[in-house]
Amino acid sequence: MSATLSPSRHRPWTPAQVLVTRSAQEHPHTAEILRRCEAAGVDDVALLRGDRITVRGETDRETYARAKSTLAVVTSPASARKLDPIPPSADWRVDLARGCPAHCQYCYLAGSLTGPPVTRVFGDLDAILHGLDAYVGHGTITSASAARAGEGTTFEASCYTDPLGIEHVTGSLSAAVHHVGTHDFGGPVQLRATTKFADVDGLLDLPHGGRTRLRFSVGPESVVGRFEGGTDPVAARIDALATLAQAGWPVGLTIAPIMPVGDWRAAYTDLFARVGAVLDGVEDLDLTAECITHRFTPGSKETLESWYPRTRLEMDPDQRRTKRGKFGAVKHVYPDDVMADLRAHVTSELAEHLPSARMLYWT
Repeated sequence: MSATLSPSRHRPWTPAQVLVTRSAQEHPHTAEILRRCEAAGVDDVALLRGDRITVRGETDRETYARAKSTLAVVTSPASARKLDPIPPSADWRVDLARGCPAHCQYCYLAGSLTGPPVTRVFGDLDAILHGLDAYVGHGTITSASAARAGEGTTFEASCYTDPLGIEHVTGSLSAAVHHVGTHDFGGPVQLRATTKFADVDGLLDLPHGGRTRLRFSVGPESVVGRFEGGTDPVAARIDALATLAQAGWPVGLTIAPIMPVGDWRAAYTDLFARVGAVLDGVEDLDLTAECITHRFTPGSKETLESWYPRTRLEMDPDQRRTKRGKFGAVKHVYPDDVMADLRAHVTSELAEHLPSARMLYWT
């Protein structure tokens, strides 16, 4: 990684403590994680005698704070090795870790992960990566889509974590990029990850083989500045996007969460104009865009309001439309008229300022 820190970036996250379960201690990638943690100056490392992770404070707020400053090195559960489809993003979800050090007040993980929000990274990464072969050619999102078949079988690595946000102390994203870029899968594949961070220096020389697409989550300052604590500024993310694109990487924009906050029309127009300016002149640009509007579940609302009791994020079910999944799960999304207004403006401005971007989906 670069020895200098851009003034537009936050300092890379360094955990206050690292807990290593007994089962994780035997894996080679665990040794790499501990090497990186030592280099980052972490001196509170506990090699546990069992596999149970317990992080508690005297209050809920203290428990949250301790959990957010803890990195646990664990072995993956069976659910992480038996991949699930992840529409509309990718054929399959592959987890390098679960949990994230950022403090996003709309966090999509809030309703999915149980217990205190400890970041758990998988020491048995080799087993996870070598298990990908069995899924090549068997997806239904890109593998079976005429519009997206060129992406091959896609593996989404950022459903339950921000892999670039913890790369400084894990090396897991680099290992995944190297494996996917050099392994003979017997068919076209693509690793996908979204990030709210910007330190891509350590990725530039990896043999990605055009098989990893790193997407940068972007939004207006009215969203990012208010609701995305502990992340890099949008300007730094846009610069990182341009750096990777100029180095020949497939890149993308994850425009999320799209919200009608303040003068949102002008804000999204300005955002796309800024991205278009830094990408102007990039040869053979391979750019995608994914648009995700803000939504929440009853469970995530309860969790988020306990984590961020002073949040000004709108999570009022009475202002939303209730959407039910095929198994009855409830999501609160914007009403149809608001959604249509957002979609019309965002997609038209995206096409105006970034005409080469391939829009993958709106949700």
